[in-house]
Amino acid sequence: MNSLDANWITVALLVIVAVSLLQGLLRGAKGTARQLFGFVAGAAFTLLSIGAAAWAAAEASPRVQAWLVAKDWAQPKPDASSWIQLGYTLFAGMRDLPLLRFSVLMLIFYFALRLLCETVISLLIRAGGMPFALLPSGGAASRVLGGAIGAALGCGRALLVTAILFAYCSLWPKGPYADYIQQSGLYRQAASQIIEPAAGALITERLPVFAAQMQSELNQLWQKRYDIIDADLPEDIVSAAVSITEGAEGDKAKARALYDWVGSRIAYDNDKVIAYEERGEWREQTPEDTFRTRKGVCIDYARLYAAMARAVGLNVRVVTGLGYDGRGGYGPHAWNEVWLSEENRWAPLDATWASTGDWFDPEGFQDTHIRQA
Repeated sequence: MNSLDANWITVALLVIVAVSLLQGLLRGAKGTARQLFGFVAGAAFTLLSIGAAAWAAAEASPRVQAWLVAKDWAQPKPDASSWIQLGYTLFAGMRDLPLLRFSVLMLIFYFALRLLCETVISLLIRAGGMPFALLPSGGAASRVLGGAIGAALGCGRALLVTAILFAYCSLWPKGPYADYIQQSGLYRQAASQIIEPAAGALITERLPVFAAQMQSELNQLWQKRYDIIDADLPEDIVSAAVSITEGAEGDKAKARALYDWVGSRIAYDNDKVIAYEERGEWREQTPEDTFRTRKGVCIDYARLYAAMARAVGLNVRVVTGLGYDGRGGYGPHAWNEVWLSEENRWAPLDATWASTGDWFDPEGFQDTHIRQA
């Protein structure tokens, strides 16, 4: 058979069935039947719990968001502790990222349901397994029947593993070992003949879209880490930012003044780029390092700008993604977005590119900058 190959996935699936069959032979019909019933009942309860948790999370999500918005937790001051900065980052993520909020709520509801119902479900499973006490508990007939039931249980366990592998390959088709998994003949047969028809478009179409959207939101949350890393602002950066924006009226004027200063005072550090590209050496530097040396690469420009903007009360974020390289391609890049309260919107800016033109909130900014997703 094509399904019987030397692939370790095939071997693992066969071992799962074989071990269950052997356990069935040893336990006999009574014990193995109870185990099979418990497995099926437990799987059914898990699916019902997931469905109920998803429904509850969908219902609660808008209410939770409204509550978080009403809390109106302002961005912490630059001298706030790292724990406060971390708390605000998580708070902002739950408030602003709908899929992240839904996923967290779903996990909370799921584990709450499991905790509340575990004892009741365990009693129901035991009660449901009582009729199996009528099965013979010893002798050759009992062991043969137990082996058959054990084999069925093993197939169920193998299908569960196959479903997990199928979901992994659907979500990350280019992920580690995805190609090797799909080379297993037994896996392909089970996936194509059982898992895929049963799941329909849920795993192959909807789940990858959900995962991609979730990854995008997690990337946004990950970018907020600079709010924590750079929360402690040095006095020289604070005083410089205050001096630069002196006399500027409104968020836009302050943001523009800082953009002009960072874009004209910081030089691009080509040596740092060469060290990374040729020798794999990455020289991590803080906004204070960039401010002191007046040198850096895109992420250093962006972190310094964010630090100076926060020092004068602006709401700002570091954005990472891809930037147009001028040669028809794109490369890793970082820039900023600053909140303009008078216009009620986020404005993009790229201080790294200031020497090549005006990159403070220009039209078509998105044509040359692609957010990480």
